[in-house]
Amino acid sequence: MTTELSGIVVIDKPPGPTSHEVAAWVRDILGVRTGQGGTLDPMVSGVLIVMLGRGVKIAEHLLAHEKEYICVLELHGDVPREKIEETVAEFQGRIYQRPPRRSAVKRALRIRTIYAIEVLDVEGRLVLLRVRCEAGTYIRSLCVHIGLALGVRGQMAELRRTSSGGFTEADAHTLHELADAKARADEGDPEALGKMILPLERAVGEIPRIVLRDTAVDAVCRGAQLAGAGILSCGTFAKGETVAFMTEAGEIVGLGTARVGSDRCKPGKHGIVARPKSNLMDPGRYPRGWTKKSRVK
Repeated sequence: MTTELSGIVVIDKPPGPTSHEVAAWVRDILGVRTGQGGTLDPMVSGVLIVMLGRGVKIAEHLLAHEKEYICVLELHGDVPREKIEETVAEFQGRIYQRPPRRSAVKRALRIRTIYAIEVLDVEGRLVLLRVRCEAGTYIRSLCVHIGLALGVRGQMAELRRTSSGGFTEADAHTLHELADAKARADEGDPEALGKMILPLERAVGEIPRIVLRDTAVDAVCRGAQLAGAGILSCGTFAKGETVAFMTEAGEIVGLGTARVGSDRCKPGKHGIVARPKSNLMDPGRYPRGWTKKSRVK
């Protein structure tokens, strides 16, 4: 059985193509199924996480990552820099937003959190901003609201995503770089491509972890619920929260949903602790540590 290539590649998306088009080009280059974590509008550039193979199963988690952007706000009137900085600072924290008309989602009022917002430079009516925000924040709407608060109106002129979760521009590669690395790999030099494809473990760093006994790994890979008897240790989590199943060697087995809080997780004891929801490891990688019970005749 051939193991499907799995992992993450971070693409420096250029302005123009859609995120779906970029993911499709990665699929064609590598010959593996793909999905993207966190869609960027066509004219927005920057960090786009593309999941490979089994990695597409963690899309929901990647979509929830905190994001950082550098954007250019174009004001429609002249405003002193001091006033711009004072007004921009007021947008840090929880804000109301309604998705712009051109968005693909329902235009319902929602609350999003701006963790940090900073004026980097002002040149005439152009304001360069750095924004660190909750997933699902519309920077276009934020720019419009800042312009209204300044009394001159304004609009987003340019936008670039500089980070998504723990992935930054330093991890990103252009599509041309990826294609060149794949060509070299096909010629017998896989080093460059190997460095570009990041392990799935990088994507689950913030999720509470449950470390499995080696004898429990194969059963979880096959969909079995996880009991305390199969656990070596666990992090801190609440009932219903997403947890990451890990091997003692630090490999990701999959994601699960906690059936109890971590205060009730007793390694080595009986009782169901979590159920799997996304399997990221092929069965058979670890020795089978369980047996089927014979039917009573």
